[in-house]
Amino acid sequence: MHYRSMIMAVLLVLAGLRVSAHALWIETSPSGKKGQPQEVRVFWGEFADKDISPLDKWFSDTKSYKLSVITPDKKIIPLTSAPGTDHYKAFFTPETDGVYTVVMIHSVKDLYHGSRLDYHASAAVVVGGNPGAAGSANANPLKVEAAVRQTYKVNESINLGVLAEQAPAKSSEVEVVAPNGWIKKLYTDSTGTTSFTPLWPGRYMVEVAKTEKKAGDHNGKPYEAIWRCATYCIEVVEK
Repeated sequence: MHYRSMIMAVLLVLAGLRVSAHALWIETSPSGKKGQPQEVRVFWGEFADKDISPLDKWFSDTKSYKLSVITPDKKIIPLTSAPGTDHYKAFFTPETDGVYTVVMIHSVKDLYHGSRLDYHASAAVVVGGNPGAAGSANANPLKVEAAVRQTYKVNESINLGVLAEQAPAKSSEVEVVAPNGWIKKLYTDSTGTTSFTPLWPGRYMVEVAKTEKKAGDHNGKPYEAIWRCATYCIEVVEK
C-alpha cells in the first residue's frame, strides 16, 4: 500500500506540473492592411509539444478571457471571440498605419492547488510597412514583448523585454520555444531585456512565468500564491 501511495503521489505531481505548464497564446499575422479584417486566434495548451487542447477541455473558465486591440493612437477596442476548431477567433479592421497590439488577460475562476492562475498574452501587427516608434499601451501586470519589426529573419538577433507591474523585470527566466519544439532558456538583465537568435523559420513562442507568494481571496476562496504566465508569438522568415 505504501508503494502504491508513492506511485499515486508521483503521478499527481506530474499531472499538476503538466496542467500548470499549459498556456494561453495569440496567433495572428504580423502584418495587416488598412480596411481589411485581421484574424486573431487564441489557443490553450502546450506549444512545445504541439498539444492544443480542444475547446471542451479548457480548464475552468479559461475561455472567458478578455481580448482587445490597442490602436496606434492608444485607443483600446474590445474584441469578441467566437469558437473555431481548436481555438477561439476574433477580428479587427485597421483604419490607419502603425502598430496594433492585441492583448489578452484572464484570472481563472477556479484555484489550482491553492494558487490563482493569471494568464496574459499579446501580439503585434504592423500596418503600413514601417513600425516606427511602437510603444504599446499594454497594461497587463506581466508582459513579454519583442522589439517590433516589419519582419524577423533567421540568424538575426531579436531583442525581448519583460515588464512586471510596468517595471523592468530583471533576472527573469524567459523560455523561447522554436517551431520544432526546441527550447532555450534565457535570463533578463538589469533592464529587463534579453535576446535570442532564431535558427529556423516559423512561429516561435516566448513565455515568462512567475509565482508570487501572496495570500488573498479569489471568488470566495483563499489562495496562497499567484501564478502568472505571459506569452508572445514571433513569426520568423528565411533571409
